[in-house]
Amino acid sequence: MVSLMADNARPFYRALGEYIDQNSATRLRVVDDSDWLDREKMLDDGSAHLGFVCGLQYLHKPNLELLAAPVMSGSRYAGRPVYYSDVLVASASPYQRFGDLAGCTFAYNEATSHSGCNLIRFHLARLGQDASFFGRILESGSHQRSLELILDGTAHATAIDSTVLELEMIQRPELRSALRTIDTLGPSPIPPAVVSRKLPRHVKRELRDLLVGMHDTDPGKAILNQWMMLRFARVSDRDYEPIRGMEEKALQISFP
Repeated sequence: MVSLMADNARPFYRALGEYIDQNSATRLRVVDDSDWLDREKMLDDGSAHLGFVCGLQYLHKPNLELLAAPVMSGSRYAGRPVYYSDVLVASASPYQRFGDLAGCTFAYNEATSHSGCNLIRFHLARLGQDASFFGRILESGSHQRSLELILDGTAHATAIDSTVLELEMIQRPELRSALRTIDTLGPSPIPPAVVSRKLPRHVKRELRDLLVGMHDTDPGKAILNQWMMLRFARVSDRDYEPIRGMEEKALQISFP
């Protein structure tokens, strides 16, 4: 198993991998000691069989199929497998809404991220704008790095996966007073668990049933509660159609 999600959730995926290994007939090893691009290659070449990826990445990986998706416990998620993109600035910043960001320096994490890049392109296109709306655009490499660029003044604004941000603010409470949300985009289908199409059908079924039933077991529920999740839900390719539509519109505008 590999995760292409933010590093602040790495302990969750280790705990989840241990849970799966202990509660199924399938032996599971979590690989998290390499760069995320190397982990992505493992999913692409089939040497990783189970993964957690951005919804946009899933849409571009025909060798993978959906397994399940997390449902977060926060009230804004309303018991659905969705998430948001929070547009952030420094607390002392003069910016009050997205429209104020014209001419600013904007940081995004990386190009295959829906919450950090694709959704911003879509939003610009919907506003009749393109990348020239911003004065400068920087690729940071990760959501956490984007936050650091806001804090040190290198960038004026960024867009962060809401689940990453909520966890980061628990782990680093000082961020609550240092950052401010000026807009929230979404909801969007949340990053799912995926499996290699090469896996035997009975293994896929076992993994899906284990994830979807986690909240019905005491050990599973404890892991979910610790990481602000209610449960895993069954999802289908149709559930990720909104991201396809947003990408189609997003690609109509230029972006570095």
